[in-house]
Amino acid sequence: MLHVDVFGEGPDLVLLHGWGMHSGVMTPWARELASSFRVTVVDLPGHGKSPGAELTELGDWADAVLDVIPAGAWWLGWSLGGLVTLKAAQRKPGHLRGALFMASTPRFVAGPDWQVAVDAQVFDQFAQHLQDDVSRTLLRFVSLQVRDSDRSGQTLRQLRAALNARPEAEPEALRNGLAFLRNSDMRHMLADAGQPLYWIFGERDTLVPGRLSALLPGNGIRLIKGAGHAPFLSHPQQCTEQIKQWLTATDERNEYAAG
Repeated sequence: MLHVDVFGEGPDLVLLHGWGMHSGVMTPWARELASSFRVTVVDLPGHGKSPGAELTELGDWADAVLDVIPAGAWWLGWSLGGLVTLKAAQRKPGHLRGALFMASTPRFVAGPDWQVAVDAQVFDQFAQHLQDDVSRTLLRFVSLQVRDSDRSGQTLRQLRAALNARPEAEPEALRNGLAFLRNSDMRHMLADAGQPLYWIFGERDTLVPGRLSALLPGNGIRLIKGAGHAPFLSHPQQCTEQIKQWLTATDERNEYAAG
């Protein structure tokens, strides 16, 4: 059973963290969102306080999260968490109320028909570094997330402090997560998602470029100026206000349609 923490009351909103992280990284922002939502933060398999390092398929990760989350929740996936969100929507259509993606993409690796992405060698290099030194590789990845962004020093300190507050992710879970980022292509899920999709990008994100937004369908897209790969840390208020605006408007439209 995966570890979860719950904050606040209201419509259910689930937050899923990125590669090598844990839900504690998102907890300060979750507490802010808790004024409007019941927020559930989840440690993905083999990360933080969660077991499950032996789970080797993205679908297994999605199922593990589905087991601890109430039906009818909004899901927000940050980075790798976005892939888990898409897979969960595929495995249990209608279980999610809608999906939000932060600094995430249905395909992280560039290809002939998907050039606004990272070269596969980046993930291959991280996989190689993991074999040599897990802790140093994680710190290198944390630094990459804030590179060129506003408040990079402050955000880096926040990420490092939060990351050290819980156990380091299991090496096998890290390898599996990298494989998901390296090999997954969930673009087919976007054409007929059957639920609202919203996207938040950091203007200066070097891992998931904001210009990717031109290729994505959905009900709304927001580019946070000056933000890197972790907008919820560097620009939490802007992220919170945007999410409240989107979800409130969506619920009002649904109530009108039902009435």
